[in-house]
Amino acid sequence: MSLNATDEQLDFPFIYCSAKAGYAKVELDHVSGTMEPLFDAIVKHIPPPRAKAGEGFQVLVANLDYSDYLGRIAFGKIVEGKVKVGDPAICRHGHGKITKGKITMIYHFEGMKRIEIQEAHAGDIVGLTGFEDVFIGETICDSELRAGLPYIPIDPPTIQMEFAVNDGPLAGLDGKLVTARHIWDRLVKEIRTNVALRIAQTSDPKIFAVSGRGEMQIAILVEQMRREGHEVLVSRPEVLWKKGPNGEPLEPIEKLFVEVPNENLGAIMENLSNRKAQITNMNHVGNVVSVEALVPMRGLIGFETDLVNSTKGMGVMSHLFHEYGEDRGEIAARKNGSLVSMDGGEATSYALNMVQERGRLMIEPGDQVYVGMIVGENARENDIPVNPVKEKRLTNMRSQGDGKGIQLNAPLKLSLERALGIHRRGRIRRSHAEEPPLAQKSAR
Repeated sequence: MSLNATDEQLDFPFIYCSAKAGYAKVELDHVSGTMEPLFDAIVKHIPPPRAKAGEGFQVLVANLDYSDYLGRIAFGKIVEGKVKVGDPAICRHGHGKITKGKITMIYHFEGMKRIEIQEAHAGDIVGLTGFEDVFIGETICDSELRAGLPYIPIDPPTIQMEFAVNDGPLAGLDGKLVTARHIWDRLVKEIRTNVALRIAQTSDPKIFAVSGRGEMQIAILVEQMRREGHEVLVSRPEVLWKKGPNGEPLEPIEKLFVEVPNENLGAIMENLSNRKAQITNMNHVGNVVSVEALVPMRGLIGFETDLVNSTKGMGVMSHLFHEYGEDRGEIAARKNGSLVSMDGGEATSYALNMVQERGRLMIEPGDQVYVGMIVGENARENDIPVNPVKEKRLTNMRSQGDGKGIQLNAPLKLSLERALGIHRRGRIRRSHAEEPPLAQKSAR
């Protein structure tokens, strides 16, 4: 009922299966030792692929991969005809250009395994090599006489972040791939298969501009690089603006889809209002409310974290590029300032006990700290310098506080996405640690 399904949608066949035991059966009281009932049901109830047999072939590219030996691999379903290794082919690009080539390899799937074949027919899902500059949504066919399939454009990048060499005081402690060449080679490797990303070099040879569809997409790349052993500085996400026909600034507007429980609707609507969202539709289905809105891309930075926290993980969101529209005005930034370390060394319980009176801590005793590192969130709007490494001076006089334990509040644990959403413009954060520390840009 929560999914708003009809009676017809609920009228589907049931198969009782156990993947661990390796059996499937139509009725619980049946005896079966194989998965054949499941395979029979798939053949019986799932319609065959819609495709046309004949000479020549036509493939709409749906996904990409890359091989160091064969180059880019284009995956898609053969809509018409058949294809063999060595056949001449063309690629119809989205902007109208035609590239000629030939099929050098055909890949097919057997379960999760990719195998090489010599020939494929209409309806097969295959991987084709032979075109280095093919992209998702384009058509590969046998000749220029065959019309291309409808082109499916990819949404343009709307967010840009800077990736830089980690030259901070703690550089090289956790990662092994730390140079500009390592970072650039990894970014080039990523855009071979991730066509929604754009990379560019800047005037500084140690800084690279990375553009994508949203902070989450780039955050996933940063996390992958961290796990591979890279160390990299990452700037706060910045929106890519455009100029209109009269020179006026235009910002990307996203179409947002949110599903939240009824009891959390008020908090989410208030949050969207503060982010300059324009509500276009709202539907109540059972205990869930579906909200559609047009939101500037600036307003979506950090929204997913707020959604998860407000709905206790029950909220779901997605967004698509809508258009470039006029400036929606200023969006209120984070109201809290930062607690910035004024000294370097190892954080002590004695110092943190005094620092936590100013705000919420982000570090624990024993953590390495350097000058300019953000160690906490200030309760007020301004940034204040603090000393988290101060040690208690020892004397031969007994004081009243001796022997009393220090009670530190639990530190604020920042995920990568939350770190990107809360730190202010001009801040840089490092991605090589398990919990990403933040730092002021001047500390680089």
